[in-house]
Amino acid sequence: MTWIVIYNTLQWLVRIIMLAVVLRRRRDPAATLAWLTIIFFEPFVGTAIYALIGERRLGRRRRRLYRKVVVATRTPERQDVQLRHVVRPELGQTGADVIAQSETYGGMPILGGNSVELVVDTEQMVERLIEDIRRAHHHVHMVFYIVVDDETGRQVFNALAEAAARGVACRVLADHGGSWRFFRRGGLASQMRSRGVDIRPCLPVNPLSRRMARLDLRNHRKLVVIDNEIGYAGSQNLVNPDYGHPRAGPWHDLMGRFRGPVVSQLQTVFLEDWMFETGTLIDESLLEQRMASRCDMAAQVVATGPTDRDEAFEAIPRVLLAAINSARWRIILTTPYLIPDETTLMALSLAVDRGVQVDVVVPHRVDQVLVQAAARYYYDRLIDMGVNLYLHHEGLLHAKTITVDDSFALLGSTNLDRRSFYLNFELNVLMYGPQITRELRFAQTRYLSESSPIDAHAWRNRPLLVRYGHAGAAMFSPLL
Repeated sequence: MTWIVIYNTLQWLVRIIMLAVVLRRRRDPAATLAWLTIIFFEPFVGTAIYALIGERRLGRRRRRLYRKVVVATRTPERQDVQLRHVVRPELGQTGADVIAQSETYGGMPILGGNSVELVVDTEQMVERLIEDIRRAHHHVHMVFYIVVDDETGRQVFNALAEAAARGVACRVLADHGGSWRFFRRGGLASQMRSRGVDIRPCLPVNPLSRRMARLDLRNHRKLVVIDNEIGYAGSQNLVNPDYGHPRAGPWHDLMGRFRGPVVSQLQTVFLEDWMFETGTLIDESLLEQRMASRCDMAAQVVATGPTDRDEAFEAIPRVLLAAINSARWRIILTTPYLIPDETTLMALSLAVDRGVQVDVVVPHRVDQVLVQAAARYYYDRLIDMGVNLYLHHEGLLHAKTITVDDSFALLGSTNLDRRSFYLNFELNVLMYGPQITRELRFAQTRYLSESSPIDAHAWRNRPLLVRYGHAGAAMFSPLL
């Protein structure tokens, strides 16, 4: 009997302590309520889970390192080089809010004189990348969330090893969580290191080395820079088109192949990630600036992540909201994972109310069952708002894109969910002007043509048990 009293007393003590901790450290009411619910039902288990994944905690050492990284990479000399190419897109008053948010919170200026080739086919993307690697003279820099020892991975890394053999500096960062098989002893990473490719893991999944920093913070970026002339960014990883998930079918990604001054911003992101993981700043005197204007596209890199700077993780939500609020006639949005917060839902609702056609394209089936169930909970609200919701049936639509009127186009690695907004290190490119917006919308119309609209009547009359399942999964949406 005494042990029961002690146990219950400890449970309530943990609940009270964690109530104070969670209320003090969390700002999102929905996530706060979700965590407190878990902790109050299971105080010890809930507290242990919260200690591992409850906060955006990089660890004190990494926060200090990040501040050093920013000081070291965003030097006056480097910024002066970019300032020569700064432009102010003429988008009228409706676009001023987007520009203000992107410049204030994105951390990098809008640069003119760029060009981009949109690559929507996975095999074509791999071919283009290998071709560019084979032409590299000085360096190849890469960051990927998922790297797999499969046909695609080996083709790309064989090209890297051949480049390293002729004296090209090849540096690769791969997320340790997303690419854990890649780093297995004797695996592809070890083989390529022996051939001269410098490969490092991002955010190692090791509680001891991370010193109790949050373990599920991930580097979700997809980035390539070659000779400071060519840059890639978008949604594609170094893996075969089926991603090893035959349940969902082949994945459909979209990458941009950039040339012009914006490549220097992609390079800055790589240099920051490299120093963040290795503690070493690459000597930029070795990285010849080749930033000649290639075209007239204005573009800007927006890199986000859970650092100790609010603007580092608020950039994309703020830019997205400003873009939605600026729309006057058309928004198309594609995302594999759709778990919007209340602010985004309200912005989409207001856009529909003022006559904007809002089309949202999501996969019919995704690789994560819980995430899919949680996302489907929001379909009712989106349909009731008047959003045109489409299910893509040709495999898994993994492209993360947004177009607004004839003004803005965004592609990158960010999903429309809380994890991408507030937890992952993400990379996006915001592009301005009617030409690129129409080009990206043309790619989006391909996804629309492969999709079918959700029938509102049939969806509202789905089985009651299914509705309860979606609602139950949605309870975890603040944590997904």
